[in-house]
Amino acid sequence: MSRRLDGEQGSVSAFVAVIALGLVMIAGLVYDGGQILAAQATVRDLAANAARAGAQEIDLNALRADGIPLLDPDRATDAAYAYLQRNGADGNVTVDGTSITVTATIRQDMRILPVPDRDVRATDTATATAGLDEGDAASG
Repeated sequence: MSRRLDGEQGSVSAFVAVIALGLVMIAGLVYDGGQILAAQATVRDLAANAARAGAQEIDLNALRADGIPLLDPDRATDAAYAYLQRNGADGNVTVDGTSITVTATIRQDMRILPVPDRDVRATDTATATAGLDEGDAASG
């Protein structure tokens, strides 16, 4: 027969509550941490693809006149910003001659972990350079 001690009533409930809280925190680390890593990979792709979109906007008049594939600054900037906007990102774009640099930022909400701001910003920068492939120049 088992004998119950009066001073231990409810001690299992407190233990289970503490363990359950710990398990929720671990689940939060796994889920929210995975979401943050995914956001960082996404923002890296967005910055690179926005830079590629802008690098396609070559100033054809300068190319025909000098053979130098300079970017059209206004069109390259507009193309990069349009790509970021279509994909829900903010960012900055800088065009310098034949290169474009894009810094993209996205916001990732924290769903489980109790952090003060409940969101994280992921930011990455990519640069693309306009140019001609050797095969393109020889065939044209």
